[in-house]
Amino acid sequence: MNTPPSRRILVDADACPVKDEIYKVAWRLEVPVCVVSNSHLRVPAHPLITRIVVSDGFDAADDWIAEAAGPSAVVITADILLADRALKAGAQVLAPTGKPFTTSSIGAAIATRAIMADLRAGGDQIGGPAAFSKADRSRFLQALDAALVRAR
Repeated sequence: MNTPPSRRILVDADACPVKDEIYKVAWRLEVPVCVVSNSHLRVPAHPLITRIVVSDGFDAADDWIAEAAGPSAVVITADILLADRALKAGAQVLAPTGKPFTTSSIGAAIATRAIMADLRAGGDQIGGPAAFSKADRSRFLQALDAALVRAR
């Protein structure tokens, strides 16, 4: 008899501003976390937390996460192309702001990303993302809780 894989959180960790929040939710709900990065990051010494350090090759962390993603995974990333790959693998995907990436919204996000890249390449001065706020952190915590309940 095959048992379904248990839920877990996969974190695109190099620039993730909500790692501490992820750990707290993971400990409370007893969900394993894989913290994936290109360099050694400090993570809590806890049996639910696994640090995965990949090569510094282009997209190495994204590749690892995309291969590990599946229907029982919740992927945390701000990377739109990784979000698309994880969604195609059946995972739920959240941005660090708590905004969910969905199969319905990912196409528009990819298109917007391409437009912004074209504007930057053309020399246009465009602002970066808004500063990360307390409201973003709160929204993320609520969204992560909800996603883990759905992944059950």
